[in-house]
Amino acid sequence: MKKLFKNIAKTAAINCQTSLAAFHRRAVCGNAGEGYIDTAVKVLIAVVLGALVLAGLYAVLNDTVMPTVTERIQEMFDYAG
Repeated sequence: MKKLFKNIAKTAAINCQTSLAAFHRRAVCGNAGEGYIDTAVKVLIAVVLGALVLAGLYAVLNDTVMPTVTERIQEMFDYAG
């Protein structure tokens, strides 16, 4: 009985060691997935596009909307009626 248990334990240990070695080999040798450079480039593109959108909105609001709002506020205070 002890010999059978020893064989089973030895086989289980070998299987565990083999699977761990295979896992680490795939993790080290695998080149699939996304790297740091790809992520940094994506973040940089997102920041630049966000800044462009905000600058465009600021230009539109500052040139078009704000003068109209300013005129309306001045008309409200200049009401003589």
